Amino acid sequence: MVGRTQAAHKHAKLSTSSHERSRVRERAPAEAPELPELDRLIHERIRLGIVSALATNDSLSFNDLKRVLNTTDGNLSVHARKLEEAQYISCVKFFEGRVPRTEYRLTAAGRRALSEYLDQMERWIRVTREQ
Repeated sequence: MVGRTQAAHKHAKLSTSSHERSRVRERAPAEAPELPELDRLIHERIRLGIVSALATNDSLSFNDLKRVLNTTDGNLSVHARKLEEAQYISCVKFFEGRVPRTEYRLTAAGRRALSEYLDQMERWIRVTREQ
């Protein structure tokens, strides 16, 4: 008996009257707002963190970025390489005494890409708030 009651209750929840369905349709927007396409290369969390950190510093070492972003060597290395390939950041490797160092800088192309990305995100935010 209990099983049947629960099943009947579930069915009642799933079925809606035509009046309720038409009310839902009336509230739905006629067309979705047009949103800007985001730069997928920068949009990933670690890569966005890298370009953002470099935008506010002349340069940062690999270890500085790893600490700031709270990530692993491998993860940072892979994401930094993608940004390097896109020429958004530059990488200089050198020795300080006997200690190898890697320093990154944001390039002019990277600064432009970050600025465009931030403009895109601001448009997303405006459209979202207007809804």
